[in-house]
Amino acid sequence: MNDPVDPVRAWHRLAGTCVLLDGFHALKHAVRFGAEVPVAVTADRRAALALADELAPDVRDTLDALLSEVPQGTYASLVPRPHPTAVAALAVRPSREANLRTLAHAPRGAPVVVLDQPRNLGNAGAVIRLAAGFGATGVVTTGTLDPWHPTVVRGGAGLHFATAVERLGVDELPRGPLFALDPEGEDIRGVKLPDDAVLAFGSERSGLSAALRARTDHLLALPMRPQVSSYNLATSVAMTLYHWSATGGAPAP
Repeated sequence: MNDPVDPVRAWHRLAGTCVLLDGFHALKHAVRFGAEVPVAVTADRRAALALADELAPDVRDTLDALLSEVPQGTYASLVPRPHPTAVAALAVRPSREANLRTLAHAPRGAPVVVLDQPRNLGNAGAVIRLAAGFGATGVVTTGTLDPWHPTVVRGGAGLHFATAVERLGVDELPRGPLFALDPEGEDIRGVKLPDDAVLAFGSERSGLSAALRARTDHLLALPMRPQVSSYNLATSVAMTLYHWSATGGAPAP
């Protein structure tokens, strides 16, 4: 799929069907986790490869082969807003069928994170980055937010390719005991989360939907000082995944 002669022409041909990787770190992570990257551009190839030498020597040769230098103005015209690293790429989105197989595989060695009707694109990206770091099986969203929106991918730093990311209905969620975070739940510190848990988090504003609450097997509450209203969504996910890992779970190798 590469077009070494004219990367800009390749970009315009593929932009409508591929995932935008915005910045060096997004490209680095995507390559590291096996993404198919048909075109990658930079306004400063030497600087991008210097970053690779410093931060990602494991994928330096791959980036060397992928990156095409284009004028700064051309680079800026290809992305919604230029990234400080002046690097951008297009990647092929993993097939829905492959992600669904990953989410449905049993037995699971790590939980699935469910964001129930999330609203904030940046928060969703941060959660995907966390889930990848902890080795979660995947991140599922319900509702209208597209977890592959460019802003979510930017927030996830390209780590969508390190975990299964899909949007599903509540009735389509993967099997496994469903633990939902709610202030009325049992203190999470007294619960050991199983590796095949489905961990659900309500929206930033309205909490758990009625449909998800009806499917929940266990309500859990995070420790919180009285009169503090809530935690940020990504913080809640981080605390819960850390609790899972600290009580026997472990990141994937």
